[in-house]
Amino acid sequence: MDVFEVRGRLDVITEELTASEEEEEEATDEDVLVQGSTDVSTHTQQMKEQLNKRRSKLSQKIVQMENFASNLEEIFITVEENFGRQEQNLEQHYHEVLQTLSQRNEARAAALDEQKNSKLECLYGQLLRCGQTLDASKELIESAQELHRRPDKHGFLQAVMPVMKRVEQFAGEEVDLKLGVSLDFEVLTTDLSDVRQMMDSINVLPAPSAPVMNPQIANSATDTSLHVCWSLFSDDTVEFYELYWRLISDDYTMETPQEVSQLKVKETHCTVSSLLPNAQYELWVTATNTTGISPASERAVYMTVPSPPVLKPRQCVSSLSAALIRWDSGNTDPVESYTLEFRETGTDGSGTESIVAIPSCECLLQLQPQKIYILHVRAVNIGGPSDRSEPVHISTTGTFFHLLEDTAHPSLSLSADGLTMFYLDEDLPISHMTFSDNTFNRCVAVLGDLVPVRGQYYWEIEVDEGAEFRVGVAYEDTQRNSYLGGNNTSWCMRHILTPSRHKYEFLHSGWTPDIRITVQPLRIGVFLDYSRGILSFYNAALRQHLYTFSCHFLHYVQPCLALDNPGALTLRTGMTAPAYITP
Repeated sequence: MDVFEVRGRLDVITEELTASEEEEEEATDEDVLVQGSTDVSTHTQQMKEQLNKRRSKLSQKIVQMENFASNLEEIFITVEENFGRQEQNLEQHYHEVLQTLSQRNEARAAALDEQKNSKLECLYGQLLRCGQTLDASKELIESAQELHRRPDKHGFLQAVMPVMKRVEQFAGEEVDLKLGVSLDFEVLTTDLSDVRQMMDSINVLPAPSAPVMNPQIANSATDTSLHVCWSLFSDDTVEFYELYWRLISDDYTMETPQEVSQLKVKETHCTVSSLLPNAQYELWVTATNTTGISPASERAVYMTVPSPPVLKPRQCVSSLSAALIRWDSGNTDPVESYTLEFRETGTDGSGTESIVAIPSCECLLQLQPQKIYILHVRAVNIGGPSDRSEPVHISTTGTFFHLLEDTAHPSLSLSADGLTMFYLDEDLPISHMTFSDNTFNRCVAVLGDLVPVRGQYYWEIEVDEGAEFRVGVAYEDTQRNSYLGGNNTSWCMRHILTPSRHKYEFLHSGWTPDIRITVQPLRIGVFLDYSRGILSFYNAALRQHLYTFSCHFLHYVQPCLALDNPGALTLRTGMTAPAYITP
């Protein structure tokens, strides 16, 4: 009876028990209907309870037998697979033994053939020398007979002595009448130890089956190393493993494949080092014992974690309630996401907060006012997170930003800290100027970089006494070929030097109110409040209000500074709005 018949009978028993339970339930229902409220006898009730208990035990045994039958099926399949593998190994060993014996036989046959040829050559040489000796003997005998038949006695006596000397000399020479070679062939011994080893391996140890590469374990990689694991499905005996890996790169094709590296290890895991960060590697492994080498495993793809990103402090801006953090990826290839970690200064690591799954190299943070934070960022891919970047400190004690060099007119120069702009006396020819879509090309101006949050901002600008300037705010997409304040996307305070006085204008769409300022402000405070829709200007040294624009900003605005003649403007940031500015 095979396993399928066993399962079939178990299924029949289960169906019969189920049907019996249903019949008893129906019979019970009928008894209730017939007897009404009459109680079933105690004995009958006890018998039914015992029957139910035995039926439950039988059901449990049936479930156990079904599980056992399933295990038997799996074992049958495993036996078939093992048999197929062993049969394949046996056939392979059989062919290897036959091939080895055939090679040995061919080698022995070649050696015997060489011996035969050597013996035949030696015998042939002896035969030739014997024939030459016989020919010489016959020649002497014929010469003697011819001399013996000569009738001339005088001539006979003259010729007989030389002939006799030749016969005597020839007779005195020894003739080698022994065979020069042995008629027996040398019996060659053949080393069949390797064949015997192969035969022993057939009966003792099969070659291993192909190992199985395990998926990459989370957080098991660094930016230069991978921890690789694999396993065996069977109880194969393995002496060592050989791990192979190569870099997966778009720069390599089928014609120019990437170099393959390998490492011999004893365990089913190892760490591969000296790798590139944020890179994919293809890995596979083979197992080896005294019998042979297994087939290669399926190839798995592992990935090193990225290099740490690089925070850009100059491009990080903040306000009282928010900060915009920017960084460079630090990796040639794209990463999956970034994680930003931050905490207040003076707190331990337990107060660290994280923002995960950031898709790009910037993040807008909502923070508490009047605090200083320490920030780190990590790059993340399927291999795990990178090490933390170098820290950057962000303050929410005021408005912090820098001037954007990529928006500056070509005639402007910015200081190294990005807070001072210079308009030099030398006028560059237009042909020597390089413009882009983002640079101002008419007004000698530059934009600042505020946090894109609708809050309150305050900054100051220090101006030269003789400088003609424009300071204020503008939309990020304000027209680059018009003057600040001359369009409906910018608001500014303008200073003009006239022969008689200092003239000030507060421009928007080219219009200004008539306002006279008696004391020249050399330090101008600018206050922006999105919620109230105001932009105010102050003489910061005198704490004097100059003018306020009331408007509803449709978009985020950026600080803007411009010079209409050579000079310099210096930006002061990081301060809170003074108390004399009434919110």
